[in-house]
Formats: sequence, structure tokens, C-alpha cells
Amino acid sequence: MAYSGWRIIREALTGNAGWRPVWRDPEPKSEYDIVIIGGGGHGLATAYYLAKEHGARSVAVLEKGYLGGGNVGRNTTIVRANYFLPGNSEFYSHSLKLWEGLEQDLNYNVMHSQRGLINLFHSDGQRDAFARRGNAMINQGDDAVLLDREGVRKHLPYLDFEQGRFPIYGGLYHPRGGTARHDAVAWGYARAADRRGVDLVQNCEVTGIDVEGGRVTGVQTTRGAIKAKKVGIVVAGRSSQVAEMAGLRLPIESHVLQAFVTEGLKPCIDQVVSFGMGHFYISQSDKGGLVFGGDLDFYASYAARGNLPRVEHVMEAAMTLMPMIGQAKVLRSWGGIMDMTPDGSPIIDRTPVEGLYLDAGWCYGGFKAVPGSGFAFAHLIAQDRPHESAARMRLDRFATGRGLMDEEGTGAQHNLH
Repeated sequence: MAYSGWRIIREALTGNAGWRPVWRDPEPKSEYDIVIIGGGGHGLATAYYLAKEHGARSVAVLEKGYLGGGNVGRNTTIVRANYFLPGNSEFYSHSLKLWEGLEQDLNYNVMHSQRGLINLFHSDGQRDAFARRGNAMINQGDDAVLLDREGVRKHLPYLDFEQGRFPIYGGLYHPRGGTARHDAVAWGYARAADRRGVDLVQNCEVTGIDVEGGRVTGVQTTRGAIKAKKVGIVVAGRSSQVAEMAGLRLPIESHVLQAFVTEGLKPCIDQVVSFGMGHFYISQSDKGGLVFGGDLDFYASYAARGNLPRVEHVMEAAMTLMPMIGQAKVLRSWGGIMDMTPDGSPIIDRTPVEGLYLDAGWCYGGFKAVPGSGFAFAHLIAQDRPHESAARMRLDRFATGRGLMDEEGTGAQHNLH
């Protein structure tokens, strides 16, 4: 279905009776060339790029619930490319370039808003670290501006600059960073993949992965067995559980990350603001709600809900940074299941099982990575070799210790990321 301003006006005047479903609801076939397990942003993007970039014509996405019902709809919608280490830097730079052309590519409004992102720093040491990060970003071809205290004040006059514990020294400004509408991203990729012949099979839970002679041959599902030449696992916080069906043990722990949204307010926050000392980040949605979050809950869980101590921590950080937020009413909160790797960086790689591929370990960075992840994972599945943007995201780095990408510098432990 094509979209246009005239079509919206026409439907508004005729009771919206002419809209049709934008993707099919097919029955699963008994066999496909490629099966993607997981109908979130990464899985849908992978299927789309398999069809678009590599001409794949026999692809199915299997989702145990409804499309976009997992982490792609449970996040704070931030899009950025302000990473420091080789391996992450070039990947997120590539992903941001895909974001910038995504709406034209999909012919779908994902509400990508490059409103800018400011990471605050609160000491001389942090200033030095962000200066290095900014230089790395510029060398990668991205944008970065180091702001002093007054430079931050011009952009964010409503912050508490005089707080005694974490005085604001300045910030690293990433003008091309911003936000996008998470649901629209999933819907746009789903629509585009369906139009290229991909079967999007909802309410189809994978219960087993068939392996014969060290090679994947298909999957078992709640809607019957499906044969496949290649299978991709891209299920975020459920990665360890699904990989275990093929006899694999992954270096991943699953943790809950909460997010919050307030009542709708008049425009007051133009950019995305990140407060590292409190691990707090906030932006304002197009509907006016303040969308914000903080740290992981720091205990392993598969529950898509959080606990009250973390709620208290996030609210404390919000009040420390911007006391004005105390007047806003929080409407709701939600939790996503984060697949945390020991070094805090993702995995896009083949597994020891021939024909079985893994896209996992996105930690906090899953949403901003959707286009880049789908593009690189599709390339890996189709070509059996990594895309250059994801060449360092190897699974074996955790076994060998070579090539670890500890972006936060907190040590190679799940519970430190």
C-alpha cells in the first residue's frame, strides 16, 4: 500500500475504511532456504536486506508472539554513532548512515529525528576521555563537538549546573544523533520485507533446532516442523535459550533494563541528554512525553518488568540532573530483556553448527543498531563471510581473549556492563 498526504485526507473523509493490512499473515511453509528466528527489529531488518541486497526469495521470519512485541518496542528510541573502539565505531557509523536513508528506502515514516545528542561530563578525567572519543568519531567520519560548560548551558539551560556532587564541566555534542519511533521501525521493515516476498509468521514459537551431522536442517515450531538450509538466531534476551536448542552455550546473561515515560508536556527538551554519572538518559517524544531510563536492574532475569529499587535510582538521577522533572507525572514503565556479553559489545557470526548463524549480545545498543545489524547479518547469512562493518564482532573472542571490545572500560564481566 502506497502512502501519501492525499491518501490520508481521503481516508479521513471516508471513515478510514480503505486501509488494508500492510503485510500478509501467511501459513508457514514446510521448507525455506532461510529461516530467521525472531520478529523484532533486527530479525525483520535481516529478512528485508536478504531479499533486497542478496535476492533471497525463500525466507521466513518466525515470531513466537506478534511482530515488534519484544525489545524493539521496549526501549528509549535513541539513535547514535558515538562509539570509541575499533569494531564498534565503524559498525555504528555504518548503521547511522542507513538510518539517514531509511525512510526513503522503506517508503515509510519511521519518525527519525536527528535532534542531536549531548553526553555530559563531570570531571577533568571525563573531559579527556570524551575528547578522545570525539576525535575517534571524527576520524571515523562522524560528527562530534566538545562543549565547555557555557556551551552546554546554551543548549540545555534547564540543567542543574551547580549541583555539588556532579558539577557539569561540559559535554560531547553529536549533532547527527537523535531518536526514531521504535514501533514504526518494526512496521516499516515488516511491510518492506513482506513486499519482497518474505513470509512473516506470527504466533509461531520455535521449540527446537534440528541438527544432523553438525549441520542445521530446520526447526521445530508450535505450528509444525520447518526445514531450512540456513537458520539465523536473532532473539535478543532469549539468545541463550534458543541457542541451547542446538547444543550451544553462549557467553550471554539476560538482564532487565527499564524505561519510563511521563505525561505529555509542552516542548522543553530539544536534544537527547545523557548523564553518565547517574547513568541516566532522556529525550522528549513527538507526543510530548519525557522518555528516560537508567542502569540495568543487575540481576539475571527473563521477566520483562523491573524492580522498585532501580525505579528509585533512575528518579534520583533525573532529579539530580534536572529538578524540574519532579513536577512531571510518570504514566508507565516497561522492561526489556537485554542480552549482555562479557565485554558489552555484540556478536554477529557463524556458530560451530554449519548453517546456523547468531546475531546477539546487543546490551544497551540494540535499537540504534537495527539497520546496521540487519544489513550485516543478511550479508553474513547470504555470503558466509562477515560484512566489513561487523568483522570484529566474532563469537570466538570470548574463548580466545583476542579482539575484546570493552567499550565502557569496566572489565570483561556481564554484571559490570
